[in-house]
Amino acid sequence: MKTLRHFSADPTTRLVAAVLLTSVLAVACGKDEKAAAAEGAAASPAATAAEPGAAPAAAKPAMTVTTARPETASLALQLQANGNIAAWQEASVGAEVPGLRLATVSVNIGDVVKKGQVLATFARETAEAENLQGKAALMQAEAAAESAKADADRARSIENTGALSKSQIAQYQMQEKVTRAQHEAAKAAYAATQVRLGNTQVRSPDEGVISARTATVGAVAGAGQELFRLVRQSRMEWRAEVTPSEVGQVKVGQKVEVTAASGLKVAGTVRAIAPTADPQTRNVLVFADLPKHAELKAGTFARGLFQIGASQALTVPAQSIVVRDGHNYVFVIDAASKASQRKVMTGRRVGERVEVLSGLKADEAVAVQGAGFLNEGDLVKIVQ
Repeated sequence: MKTLRHFSADPTTRLVAAVLLTSVLAVACGKDEKAAAAEGAAASPAATAAEPGAAPAAAKPAMTVTTARPETASLALQLQANGNIAAWQEASVGAEVPGLRLATVSVNIGDVVKKGQVLATFARETAEAENLQGKAALMQAEAAAESAKADADRARSIENTGALSKSQIAQYQMQEKVTRAQHEAAKAAYAATQVRLGNTQVRSPDEGVISARTATVGAVAGAGQELFRLVRQSRMEWRAEVTPSEVGQVKVGQKVEVTAASGLKVAGTVRAIAPTADPQTRNVLVFADLPKHAELKAGTFARGLFQIGASQALTVPAQSIVVRDGHNYVFVIDAASKASQRKVMTGRRVGERVEVLSGLKADEAVAVQGAGFLNEGDLVKIVQ
């Protein structure tokens, strides 16, 4: 008893005892909480098993989409072809007088010219001298012809008088004919010098645009040497290559939409179809007239669509087509709002409608807005 009283009376001892008692109580409480949690976990399956009729939680829709059903529409039948833009007619403008020096060149590539416009001039000195010489020769021949005619007329007037013999009269008449022929030759020679003088001016044979130029000031051009190339009337045409199996669908006068390399689209008209196929490509050339436009350049590539009629087609909105791995798909939405990925074959496209050739029925609904974010089996929320 003395020892117990001594222990109780010591303050330090009482403090240590209080701390130990608190620790023991905390450990005991922790064990009670773990036991209670374990009991709750054990009781949970039992509680679940006790309620077999309880419904599982419903899955929430993953995406909000709009839907549409295929529509039957009349779409244009088109034939696509490739080809080049070329000049309708390209005229070669050359020198018509040999041995003369080019004095001036008035136009360059791309210049628009009128018919008869002077494009270049040759030095005129030599041609002018030849012209003067021809004129003098003509005057001389004319005088000789007049003199011979006068002599022949006098001889004929005294033919029956016996003053001149028949041979003398015949000689005068022959001289008249010779000088008359010489006069005609001199006239022709003089006219040639005038033509040569006029040809010192190189003129445009038609209106159009200069597409090439080889003329250089100071150069001596030979007869027939090309100086310029001219696109007549600035007209262009599209030369399309069409296979023999398809060319029968193209007719003269038919319309064609031509897309140039720049992206410009113009309406052309079929002017002619070649009667034979090209021996290299085995394709048939189709010539289509094009309207005048600065962006149409000869020698450039262009695509074309021939309008060859119309037919009924099953179409869907273009937005509903999803391209994955190089294939076209749509997502069909069933009555349970579940998306099913469906591979389809597409055809013509007109505006915002795309033709579906296979893979889709007319009474099936497809996702439109939001289709690109869907996957197989996704649940969707449909909005209008």
